[in-house]
Amino acid sequence: MDAQSRFWAAVTGLSVEGPVEHRRLVGPTPGHTIWVNAVDRPHTVKNRLHLDVDAAHRDDVVALGATLLAPCEKTGYAWSVMADPEGNEFCVFERGRKVPAYRLHGIGVDCADADALAAWWGRVLGTRVVYDWGWCSLEGVAADDRMTIDFNVVPEPRTVPNRVHWDLTGDVDALLAAGATRLWDMPDWTVLADPEGNEFCVFPE
Repeated sequence: MDAQSRFWAAVTGLSVEGPVEHRRLVGPTPGHTIWVNAVDRPHTVKNRLHLDVDAAHRDDVVALGATLLAPCEKTGYAWSVMADPEGNEFCVFERGRKVPAYRLHGIGVDCADADALAAWWGRVLGTRVVYDWGWCSLEGVAADDRMTIDFNVVPEPRTVPNRVHWDLTGDVDALLAAGATRLWDMPDWTVLADPEGNEFCVFPE
């Protein structure tokens, strides 16, 4: 947990706070927060959700402990696919000298129906869907105006609980009426699932 927290703090440009069991990476506002929680299951299949980050060069991320899985030169995309020390996939966009201090800029979502899932989340979050080169994206959904959520169709089905998810504030009953599924209740938040089964946490407004 400690090593994983320090790795992601260095990759994203955030600072580490909190006890080892429930580390959080914090930035200039509460919206710039990533929680790093211990779970009792290892990474066994490709993650349905992953983070997209900026870096001056991917070698800088390798030096922090990442593994290069697919370089951009071979995939033909603008990013390289990497894995963190626990095997969680993420994408690195090389920016050279233009790399910002806060380097998380997106969340990628693998799904069966990108159009439908992006439209659902667009309604829930109150933002429009942007279509570009076969991708469906939501913009302006987080504290940083560069942040996007990008939906991509994949052939493989969802088989295990997600290791990455996002939290939001909202009305649970309204989300259930919109098509979410209640999974379980915690003292301070409720865990729901979107129409494709992806878990997310809802905190009261």
